[in-house]
Formats: sequence, C-alpha cells, structure tokens
Amino acid sequence: MRHLLRRLGWSVFVVWGVVSIAFVVNTFLPGDPARMVAGAQARPADVERIRLQLGLGDPALVQYAHFWRRLVHVGPGVIDGKADPAHANCAAVLPLGASAVHIDLGRSAQKRQPVVDLVATRWPRTFVLALAGMLVQLLLGLGTGVFAAARRGSWLDRFLVGTSLLGISAPTFLIALVLQFVFARGLGWLPLDGFGTTLGEHARCLVLPALTLGVYGAAYYTRLVRDEMVVLLQQDWVRTARAKGLSPARVVLRHGLRNALLPIVTAVGLDFGALMGGAVVTETVFRWPGLGELSVRALLDRDGPVILACVVVTSMAIVAANVVVDALYTGLDPRVRSAS
Repeated sequence: MRHLLRRLGWSVFVVWGVVSIAFVVNTFLPGDPARMVAGAQARPADVERIRLQLGLGDPALVQYAHFWRRLVHVGPGVIDGKADPAHANCAAVLPLGASAVHIDLGRSAQKRQPVVDLVATRWPRTFVLALAGMLVQLLLGLGTGVFAAARRGSWLDRFLVGTSLLGISAPTFLIALVLQFVFARGLGWLPLDGFGTTLGEHARCLVLPALTLGVYGAAYYTRLVRDEMVVLLQQDWVRTARAKGLSPARVVLRHGLRNALLPIVTAVGLDFGALMGGAVVTETVFRWPGLGELSVRALLDRDGPVILACVVVTSMAIVAANVVVDALYTGLDPRVRSAS
C-alpha cells in the first residue's frame, strides 16, 4: 500500500508537469486563436472582443492559475432540478451532499460547447479502438513470437522475423491505405472509413483501424517475445523440465512464455496508455471520431482548451497504465513479492 501511494503521488506530479509544459507550448505557439474564431475578415474590434471573452487578454500566469483552479473544484450540484449556470461547462463526478466535485476543462472556442462533453463523447470510442488494436497485437505478436522462438534457426524463424521487420519499417498510414485498398475498395467487405450509426456498423467500421494498429504493433511484439524466449529456453530450469519428460508445448508456454511476461506486460501498459491518448494517424485516416482525431482538429484550429484536455486525458491514461503494470508485477514475479 505504501508503494502504491508513492506511485500515485508521483503520478500526480507527472500529470502536473506534462500538462504545464503543454500549457506553456500552447500559450506561446504562433497564431492568434481569437483571429481563427473570428475569421480572417473580422474587424480588429471583434477580434479583441473575442480575445477578452476567451480570457486570452490576461497574463500567462493568470491564465495558468485560472486553468488549475477550475480544473477540479467543489461547487453546487443541482439547484431546483437544474444545473447551476455557473457550472455549465463542468461535469459533476463526485456528489458531496448538496455539493459535488466538478471537472471543468473549459469551453471549446471553435465548437462552442463544453470540452468535458467532447471528451466524454470521444474517449469511449478511443478506448474501444485501443482495446481492439491491443488484442490484435497480442494475438499476432505472441503467437508468431512463440513459434519463432520454438523453431529458432529454422526457415520459419527467419520468415517470421523478416516479416516483423517489414511490419516495423512500414509507416502506419501505409498499412492503413493497403488495408483500405484490399478490403474496402477491392473486396468490398468492410467500410472504407467512418463510424456508422448502429452497433453493427460500429463493429464493421472498427475492423480496419484495429487491424492497422494490430499489424503495426504485432511486429514489435513478435521480436520482443522471440528474443526474450530464446534466452529463457536455454536456461537450466528449462533443460530440467525437458529432462523430466514434459511436453514441448508445456515447456514453451509454462516455462518460457510465463517468464517472458514481465517485459511484455510493461510494453502492453505503455502502448495501451499511449493508444488511449488517441491513435492520431489511424483515427485520421479512417475518420474514427476519437481523441486522436479531436486533438488533430484542435491543433489545426489552435483550440487551446481542447488541446489541454487531450493532454490531460493522455497523461492520465499513461500514468494509470504504469500504476496497473506495477501492481501486476507482484502477481507475475515471485521475486517482487519476496522483495516486498
């Protein structure tokens, strides 16, 4: 518990640091967000009025303090059955009697709606895509890595390693375009892009983006699993297991793959946390309405509140994934439990 509390405290510091850096970068980037909202032909007086409405006329330190003050705060929940107008941009996440803990990510200058609503709509779609892509990565990567390690030095080993090298070298957008050309344009089995309107259409639209992430990530996991297991299968305990007459499959899976899980779990945690921030290229190519596509639009529009919200969600997802990985270590490696 002490270790977990230390990790959580350090995680809060990491999120604060990442978001602070993003705030500074967003503040001093070239370009005028007020001008982009008003339009290129707007009068200077209108641009100045919008700048004041967005709070861009305040000094940078004042804007920074205001951002953190409103990010998490306590306020009234519901008044006479209606939300408090002063908290129109907030989401109440923890009721405290007549009050509640609110999260306020500001208001999108371009979309003219609370950023917390945009994030709440987008993150489940990104979560589903990240989960599907990670499952494809693990199924392909673990399977090919185990086969390559078990047949080390054979033609199958060389073929799988060479294929994985090709997968790592190919950029994500190229894999996406090839899959679109084959399965959408050529065979017509799957939609070219989009999200759909029904649950069935959502599932069909998910296949190609998940395969894109899966093929690209599986190449890395193939080499990781193969290299780890090649070393482990030469250890003394593996030779002892073989001498006892255990089947080759049990030796590979129980004594090889199980001991190779620690680096795999570490990589999965980092990858899943990063994907939760939005697979930017994949979501953009397939027009998947997730956090990645939202962050790209926000960067192009210089929509500061949305940019900072995407950074907050991404950093929290990566930090949470690291905390979960640390917790899994004690269950996977008895040496960690003994040290504790």
